[in-house]
Amino acid sequence: MEFVCPDLNLPSFSELTVTRMIAVAEAALEDSTVPVTLVGSSLGAFVALHAAARRAARQGTPAPIDSVVLLAPALELAGALADEFGPEKMASWESTGVLPVFHYGENAMAELGWSFMRDARQYDTATADARVPTLVYQGTRDEVVSPDEVGRWAAGRPNVTLRMVEDGHQLLDHLDAIWADVVGMAGAP
Repeated sequence: MEFVCPDLNLPSFSELTVTRMIAVAEAALEDSTVPVTLVGSSLGAFVALHAAARRAARQGTPAPIDSVVLLAPALELAGALADEFGPEKMASWESTGVLPVFHYGENAMAELGWSFMRDARQYDTATADARVPTLVYQGTRDEVVSPDEVGRWAAGRPNVTLRMVEDGHQLLDHLDAIWADVVGMAGAP
């Protein structure tokens, strides 16, 4: 089993867009000749789902994605951000072009450009169809992603297995179980 973790923040977090992150994920798959399991957490799960759906829509694509693992997936990204920030903060973000946000990967505050929101609005998770076995871990105490929203999304998809666990957004209490499931989905020993 080979593990590849592309840096979706490149060239910089402030210039981040969903489209660019999907392109980085797809580029990481281009030279692959083995089955692929995409794994993403929160925003990365949103990206993994849309990358898998885009790849599934293209017939004859080499190195197909065989499975997807979504951890606390930010499924309603643009809408959830707009609801969380409110109209005033959204207007300020748009007018200034930047917004300080908590970057979970860096465990610190970072500036995010308005181009992120403008781009994110074009992605609809309700219609994203990865067409592969998909495992979702979602914490019932998640303060960032709505467990109810994730449950509703998973319920209507026969290819999705939902593991609702007593945990927060980072799923720190379930890392061993998640890893075992990822290894199992990837078909690794």
